[in-house]
Amino acid sequence: MEMTMLMEYGWVLLLLIAIEGLLAADNALVLAIMVKHLPEEQRKKALFYGLAGAFVFRFGSLFAISYLVDVWQVQAIGALYLLFIAANHILRKLVFKKKEDEAKPDVKKKSGFWATVLKIELADIAFAVDSILAAVALAVTLPNTSLPQIGGLDGGKFLVIFAGGIIGLVIMRFAANFFVELLHKKPGLEIAAFGIVGWVGVKLSVYTLSHPELAVLPEGFAKSPLWKITFYVVLVGIALAGWFLSKEKKAVTPVDQVKNA
Repeated sequence: MEMTMLMEYGWVLLLLIAIEGLLAADNALVLAIMVKHLPEEQRKKALFYGLAGAFVFRFGSLFAISYLVDVWQVQAIGALYLLFIAANHILRKLVFKKKEDEAKPDVKKKSGFWATVLKIELADIAFAVDSILAAVALAVTLPNTSLPQIGGLDGGKFLVIFAGGIIGLVIMRFAANFFVELLHKKPGLEIAAFGIVGWVGVKLSVYTLSHPELAVLPEGFAKSPLWKITFYVVLVGIALAGWFLSKEKKAVTPVDQVKNA
């Protein structure tokens, strides 16, 4: 039984590493674009402040959510938010891509150093919420462990989400370039990553609808083997579709801004 639990926790941690890697690459690209107008020395400082802000906001979000995770209204808002960012990103990539490309020169509006830092910190808040909500949605249906609770979360679940947050920051700082190049070679992976975020939003929706105060779905459904198998089969299917249906690009564009992070 304990080995089964260990395998389930390990599988969720691997999923978090994959999702955090792709999201961190997307986040790193955004930050690189935001600071590229600054002189090199100021750019490094701005990215350092951005990394510090990412650390603070990510773990602030984790501790806040750990105390609110059992409130169904919070679960519902989290589910809707994950579904929104997934749909918004996919629609922008597939439907409004041309308009977005035309709008890119708008980045030339140069902000001062501290104004840029402020924009980075605001972006960090959004990145932190995305990351922690996705991690919570994946971990919340895991079986409880014998570890003491932290906030409203079982200690084991909290540690898995905490590890996911640490991994996301490490990737953002040291391995973003690898993931950026991977996304360039396989652009469909970015859409797949946000498709997975949306599917995780569906999982959180199911968990919310199974809440005792709502009881739209049977209380045990969100933790049932049938739903867990369905969730992971669809999730792996989305990832495989993103990999195999993506047209590989041979030429890789430079990502010097990310290298300087």
